[in-house]
Amino acid sequence: MALRKLLVGAAAIGLAALSMTSALAQEAAQPIPRSPGLPFKPKGLPDRIVLTAGADPSREMAVAWRTDPRQASAEIQLAPAIDGPSLAFHARTLSGTSKAIDSANGPALYHQARLTGLSPDTAYVYRVKGAEGWSEWLQFHTAAATFRPFRFLYLGDTQNGILPIGSRVIRQGFQSTAAPALVLHAGDLVAQRDDLDHDDEWGEWTAAGAYNFSTVPQLPATGNHEYVDVTKADGTESRKLGPYWPLQFALPDNGAEPVKQTTYYVDYQGVRFIILDGTAALNLGALEAQTRWLDQTLAASKAKWNIVTFHQPIFTCARPKDTEELKAAWKPVFEARKVDLVLQGHDHCYARLTSEAGKADAARRHKAGQPQGPVYVVSVVGSKMYALNDRALTQPDKVAADTEFYQVIDVGADKLGFAAYTASGKLYDAFTLKRGKDGAKTLVESTESMLAQRVCTGATGPDGAPCLGRAK
Repeated sequence: MALRKLLVGAAAIGLAALSMTSALAQEAAQPIPRSPGLPFKPKGLPDRIVLTAGADPSREMAVAWRTDPRQASAEIQLAPAIDGPSLAFHARTLSGTSKAIDSANGPALYHQARLTGLSPDTAYVYRVKGAEGWSEWLQFHTAAATFRPFRFLYLGDTQNGILPIGSRVIRQGFQSTAAPALVLHAGDLVAQRDDLDHDDEWGEWTAAGAYNFSTVPQLPATGNHEYVDVTKADGTESRKLGPYWPLQFALPDNGAEPVKQTTYYVDYQGVRFIILDGTAALNLGALEAQTRWLDQTLAASKAKWNIVTFHQPIFTCARPKDTEELKAAWKPVFEARKVDLVLQGHDHCYARLTSEAGKADAARRHKAGQPQGPVYVVSVVGSKMYALNDRALTQPDKVAADTEFYQVIDVGADKLGFAAYTASGKLYDAFTLKRGKDGAKTLVESTESMLAQRVCTGATGPDGAPCLGRAK
């Protein structure tokens, strides 16, 4: 009997592996959707120019860009941002690194250069070279060396409908936010598995941000869709980091050892931003190493505020169950090290949660001025939407479905102001975290006028169109 069960089990595993292999082969045989007009062929002029912050962005930034293969070397010119047009006269030429990729849009080279030895609180300009000429001059400003109030943008998943739909939200965020100091992305910038050709997706993502991504430092986190599916020798499916991530972003080299390409921290004017990789933690055995690194990085922080970003949320507004492995490992660290904000994506809905016991308990605690622990937020930019789960209307303080958002966070010496805006720029959620002289934080709900709760009613979405959210 035992032998029979063993043989039946082995046969089932074999059929499952065969089914997975067949499914992958069938998927690979399907024509890959492309962006309309095929606009993303590499050219003689640089494109996909993205600015990222160094670990100390008062003294270091980095730039990545793409050209066709004729521009064999990474050349960048850097100059102080003078008030006249003689930028080239003051510029110095720097070099970087170049890596080739053979994309669906043709062979290309991605170039990266690290700009070091910068002066704090200073404006600079740079331009990058292609075989047929230089890019325009692009201007950025380094961080101050010490605390100074600033404002930044936080964006959830772009992923689907990147250029036709998501770009509006990104641009509205920049347009309505006076000089954001940086932009935080909570993963799934692209779909990279089920939407468009991968190269088209990255072309659409950089086009959605346009020059803003080249002048304001970007702090991206990986989502599960920054990974690609691979089939192992035994026929089972696994994942590996997609080829575009390390080409498109020149990130600080200070993360957790097994996942240094996707984890890092940045200290910006009194805030320590810590970026984690939930996919590597959940699927690739990197949970323990990241947890240890997270605790050490928070323990060493001298920042006034600590903000953590990763993709898969601790508390979910769409899925049947919370992300229990991350909750068990990371939530105690967040609480012990007094993390202020935990900014996430993945669920394609909006939720702000301040008490695991539910929004009634949260309201009571806020009204009584009781200490507030980490505030957990989930948000979404792109067109894919998920239905709310059975806890979403009672556990988070605020929730929304079928709605695109951008978030604006104002950093002060003793308070953090948070505001979530819909795609058309309407205020939907807002609060302030205030820190007292004893270091304890309280949450004060905003009294500004806001939109009413946006959820689907049966098959009808909040805008009167069919509800787009699908159940997870």
